[in-house]
Amino acid sequence: MINIDAHNHVKGKSIYLDDIQELNGTLYALPFDATVAHAKIKSIDFDAALNSHGIVRILTYKDIPGLNQIGGIIPDEPLFAEDEVHFRGQVIALIIGTSEHHCRQASKLVKVEFEELPVIVDPREAQAKGKLIMPPRQFKLGDTESAWAKCTHIFEGRSDVNGQEHLYIETQGAYARPKEDGSIIISSSTQGPTAVQRMVAQVLAIPMHKVEIDTVRLGGGFGGKEDQATPWAVMVALASQILHKPVKMSMHRMDDMRMTGKRHPYSADFKIGLDIDLKIIAYEVTHYQNAGAAADLSPAVMERTLFHSTNAYFIPNVIAKAFSCKTNLPPNTAFRGFGGPQGKFVIEAAIVKAAESLGVSPALIQRKNLVVDGSELSYGQILQQVEATNTWETCMKSYDYDAQKTRVEEFNKNNKRFKKGLAIQPICFGISFTNTMMNHARALVHIYHDGSVVVSTGGVEMGQGLNTKMLQIVTETFGIRANRVRIESTNTLRVANTSPTAASAGADLNGKALQMACNALLSRLLKVAETELNTDKLQINDEFLFANDKATEISWKDLVMKAHVMRVALSENAHYATPTIHYDKTKEKGHPFAYHVYGTSIHEVTVDCLKGTYEFDSINIVHDFGKSMNPTIDNGQIEGGLVQGIGWMTLEEIVYNDQGRLLSNALSTYKVPDIYSVPKQINIQHLETEGHELAIKKSKAVGEPPLMYGIGAYFAIRNAVKAFNPNADLAVNAPYTPEKVLMDLYKKA
Repeated sequence: MINIDAHNHVKGKSIYLDDIQELNGTLYALPFDATVAHAKIKSIDFDAALNSHGIVRILTYKDIPGLNQIGGIIPDEPLFAEDEVHFRGQVIALIIGTSEHHCRQASKLVKVEFEELPVIVDPREAQAKGKLIMPPRQFKLGDTESAWAKCTHIFEGRSDVNGQEHLYIETQGAYARPKEDGSIIISSSTQGPTAVQRMVAQVLAIPMHKVEIDTVRLGGGFGGKEDQATPWAVMVALASQILHKPVKMSMHRMDDMRMTGKRHPYSADFKIGLDIDLKIIAYEVTHYQNAGAAADLSPAVMERTLFHSTNAYFIPNVIAKAFSCKTNLPPNTAFRGFGGPQGKFVIEAAIVKAAESLGVSPALIQRKNLVVDGSELSYGQILQQVEATNTWETCMKSYDYDAQKTRVEEFNKNNKRFKKGLAIQPICFGISFTNTMMNHARALVHIYHDGSVVVSTGGVEMGQGLNTKMLQIVTETFGIRANRVRIESTNTLRVANTSPTAASAGADLNGKALQMACNALLSRLLKVAETELNTDKLQINDEFLFANDKATEISWKDLVMKAHVMRVALSENAHYATPTIHYDKTKEKGHPFAYHVYGTSIHEVTVDCLKGTYEFDSINIVHDFGKSMNPTIDNGQIEGGLVQGIGWMTLEEIVYNDQGRLLSNALSTYKVPDIYSVPKQINIQHLETEGHELAIKKSKAVGEPPLMYGIGAYFAIRNAVKAFNPNADLAVNAPYTPEKVLMDLYKKA
């Protein structure tokens, strides 16, 4: 089944936030934000702005009836700044007018006097000064202190990796409309409708049942709309409640880039020890996470970094420590991979450091240390159904890695200007929210007596094909055609208390709940059929009832009507909670993931050693999909995640100056992969496995894991640079932009 939104996307008929028909009298909102990164607000004068044409109202923290607070994990983030600002782009006020243009003109007339304070943008500086979002956390396995004496080789180093702009095609936005009895409905471009509902209720001082959040689809999210869609929805809700008018906000791209957080930049120190056989005996790593000015989701992101600090490798002695550092940047937030990629990048850098120092291939160390069934990770989970070796060996064989390596070596011997690099990237990624309480979902299914079906879940469609997979579950369970089924928008009054669509768990959680609801309804329908046919060997195929494997004359529609006549319930609300998972933060031990996804990729790149530019010749992947329920959609997720990961590792350089001003603030200064950046060949092979019982239909989650393949792009380029300049001592600092490559090509030893 192809993505069910594809036809409307192509025709331009798909409804996004900005396509919603506006009600008569709709007003428009524009945030007025700080132009300095850290300062006290000495005075602010709105008079000229209020008197400008088309302006209806300007709201500040003084207009909030409830709490001026939208912090989810830690209550440290005001909706509107009060006496002090902590980053450029922090919202001070909300301008409401009859058009966005009028609001922008008015914003130029606001006069603010700041008393500037010291600015911190570097996480290591923040940590040194004690500026932390929360106390540090540490995972420990074995005894590294005694293990170092057993190591034949010990290496230390540092790695740095930058952030990443989400660059969803649809920017942040929301549209609020007042209803009767003080209720409000908000269309929000959010991955977390319940989070928006909760914060609107908190700020407006009304109960959650008076707040309805409705989301049809997003034009991309990538984590950037998990938590950071909330403030904009709360702002328009506040304006709508006060003015009793519909209020809309759809952010300009440059405003969105300036005011929202990114993927967390990290700096890290590592120490790795190997024995004579190149087995990794000990590993210590300290992560410095750049959280920005408020917590947002940083504590959870940092936790997942720790969970993935050893990637696909078994290391018996580990200490992984992390600091969440408070800086004067916009609060950084969720991004596809959610801290996992940053943790994996460091262990790969450590292995490369060891390999280069020993004069061996990193692949040799990687292969010798892959996790196997029974491997214990630093947080106590014992791995089962491990496919790390299987994906590695299948990848080496299917794509004839030895021949590819020989060909690359021959090319480098015979070419001076161009050099090729080859790198292998294994992945092991845990699937579940690491906060156990978030691993649950609900689904509501109605069968109408004409045989049509409507489905509501807590999952948000954002281009990943979630609704298509939900449709497959319904049609396959009921044995009916897709045109009988409608997948409804995500709505907090139909499905309550939802977790955000994130952590690669959207299909698993919502799909399992939907499957339960459909199975309950199917069971009722078949009981009706049993009374008619006097047999329990019944099933529905292609819209007809089969008895004892033979088609009857009873259609799906007939059966539904019979059930309706017999007053059988044709609606079902099901709840699913992931079993087996648990985690004790007081001990930093547990079983936080339902299962893990594995894979291996081979990257081949050609570097122009005169220009510093590069092209990816091929990326060959063997991926652990389980029993993929939709290979077309899943392959698309692999390709998209891979290219997004390559972008993070190579082109996408976020630049702030020392005063916290974003310099890469537009698509002219922030580069994302285009058609010319995509590898010439992307080959994807599905590993044949039995899948996992906790994956929906044994089809493993595929949203986040493929982004980690992009890490191999960095090390493939590095290997090409080393082929040209073998004696250079290269830092590990991503992204590896052409400018950095050019400098490394001619770096002196």
